[in-house]
Amino acid sequence: MSALITGSLAYDTIMVFPGQFKNEILPDQVHILNVAFLVPDMRREFGGCAGNIAFNLKLLGGEGKPMGACGTDFDDYAAWMDKNGVSRDYVKVMPDHYTAQAYIVTDMDDNQITAFHPGAMNVAHEQKIVTEGVTIGTVSPDGRDAMIQHAEQFAEAGIPFIFDPGQGLPMFDGAALTTFIDQASYVAVNDYESEVITERTGMSLEQIAAKVDGLIVTRGGKGSHIFAGGKTYEIPTCKVESLADPTGCGDAYRAGILYGLLNDIDWETTGRIAALMGAIKIERPGTQNHRFTHEEFGARFKQEFGYDWR
Repeated sequence: MSALITGSLAYDTIMVFPGQFKNEILPDQVHILNVAFLVPDMRREFGGCAGNIAFNLKLLGGEGKPMGACGTDFDDYAAWMDKNGVSRDYVKVMPDHYTAQAYIVTDMDDNQITAFHPGAMNVAHEQKIVTEGVTIGTVSPDGRDAMIQHAEQFAEAGIPFIFDPGQGLPMFDGAALTTFIDQASYVAVNDYESEVITERTGMSLEQIAAKVDGLIVTRGGKGSHIFAGGKTYEIPTCKVESLADPTGCGDAYRAGILYGLLNDIDWETTGRIAALMGAIKIERPGTQNHRFTHEEFGARFKQEFGYDWR
């Protein structure tokens, strides 16, 4: 069984500001904001939601293929995907475009300021989803038209999918979000995004949960909630060695959800797999630099939760 993971493929340029934004930005002067941050530490990472989710699902042993648009500068990322065994079957190079680029500055409180150039994402809708061998899909942050059209295509093909709006949420009003929810089998958001969706659609979380097979709400250090089958599963966080970098933790978590759905694992265990994936990710800088064997993952899962993960 395989997942088709539609969404962004991007280069992430991540910079660390060795201070706190709150000490540099004057609240009463934001209307004339003009600030500069000295960032001694900088690195370039391979990212984008589709790439990150597929990478993490591969680590778990799941079969997932990212589908997205990239630019003519994608060679380094392509080599990375090949090295890590992540499929490029549905990654399309768009001429005259750059690959999407995110420039992220993180402070010592783990606050982030991001500038994002969508590049080839703007024409990602030129690809249609594939259906052969696909048992589940995701509609993750991408170009606006791509998210709309890929959701429609999954629904028309009868393929269940996770609606994962993430950073793409500001592009959609209440009517569009309601349509996505009606089409989707699952919805995955963080706690802030859940507030935005309920405000824009006029639906409560309980009402949204009643429309789908599963509503997943991550809550950072407070764990996560999964609403499914009329029940609410409270998923705890996992102990971490360090808080190196929060970037990409949500994508790692979603890979855990996909793994559970692909393997028909109960929600309680699926949520815990996802939580451990997020914990493993936050311990390493970048979105695709963590590694583990199945034995290591299983041992850590059992230590955290007291039973075997599969």
